[in-house]
Amino acid sequence: MLNSTRLLLFLTAAVLLAIAPGPGMLYVLARSLAGGKREGVLSALGTFLGGMAHVLAAALGISIILARSAAAFAMVKYTGAAYLCFLGVRMILDARRESGAAEISLDSVRPVRNPLWQGVATEVLNPKTALFFLSFIPQFVDRGHGHVFLQFVALGTISVVLNTTADLIVIALAGPLGECIRSSATFRRRQRTVTGAIMIGLGTYLASSESK
Repeated sequence: MLNSTRLLLFLTAAVLLAIAPGPGMLYVLARSLAGGKREGVLSALGTFLGGMAHVLAAALGISIILARSAAAFAMVKYTGAAYLCFLGVRMILDARRESGAAEISLDSVRPVRNPLWQGVATEVLNPKTALFFLSFIPQFVDRGHGHVFLQFVALGTISVVLNTTADLIVIALAGPLGECIRSSATFRRRQRTVTGAIMIGLGTYLASSESK
């Protein structure tokens, strides 16, 4: 499906992005602190299902374009790479502007009756998730090998599984990790800066690499 270099790049980027505390991870952490590990696991499962819904929806639309048109493939590639760079720059600027106040109050989140479906809804209704998959996954699809839809789904599934695995680790460490995120503005700033730099580097590399 992918040559070893691009597969290693994809796995490296996917792992780094999965372990960076983003909105999805903070949501699962909040649910865990509010309702315990069971609620956290159900929420993580919900975000997993929501993420897979985005992967399948993106694959159905994008795979047709990527498979039939080299020009469209290039357009998606460069637009996606530019979007990744934009996200990276915005993360770094947000980190510098942060005043030190916590962005969310994890203790104020109340338990819900069905955290599974709330997790699904939270992920499915997040347009940023859709934009991320539309910009990230196509960079690693090898049009020359065919089976574009299956490539997209396979790579998307790997990314979602890695995200969910990171969420499960967060659930296991919910207490100390939640305290760290609440109390350390420096931790949040550094996380955003590092993640932003990763996104910029990834977008730049992918834009300059050869399209297939």
